Amino acid sequence: MISPIETTRDTGDAHMVTVHGSPRRFAQEIVVRQHRLASDEPTSDGGTDTGPNPYDLLLAALGSCTSMTVALYARRKGWPLEAVTVRLQLPHIHAVDAASCDNYSALVGDIDRHIELVGDLDETQRARLLEIADKCPVHRTLRSNVHIQTRATVWARCF
Repeated sequence: MISPIETTRDTGDAHMVTVHGSPRRFAQEIVVRQHRLASDEPTSDGGTDTGPNPYDLLLAALGSCTSMTVALYARRKGWPLEAVTVRLQLPHIHAVDAASCDNYSALVGDIDRHIELVGDLDETQRARLLEIADKCPVHRTLRSNVHIQTRATVWARCF
């Protein structure tokens, strides 16, 4: 796909993710700093299943941010949290989502999130950690009115 030396540029505090794909298939290569990930659609939806689909990645972002935020809060409080497991589900049907791209009201709006907190926590601590889960940055971003600026960009390739 891309040359092995190409990575995303350091943009300071801004988060830069580069996604490379082909118009002939769903498989994508995602580059984040020195990390490379794959994204694709399942074979049942016309992909080759070489990686998680975009919905899976969205859930992974929310789940990892939730787990990190809850764990950080417990560490700061000195609470006996031993492990956090976040399970997420986004009910959707790919073909329906693709067919309704122009209709925002048809897009999926509910994410089921189950958080397992392991450790000798009392009920007050457990309740507080569940409140903190709703304050993770990705959760707040998803709940906000995010404006996405889209521009066409032409990059010169050097060979």
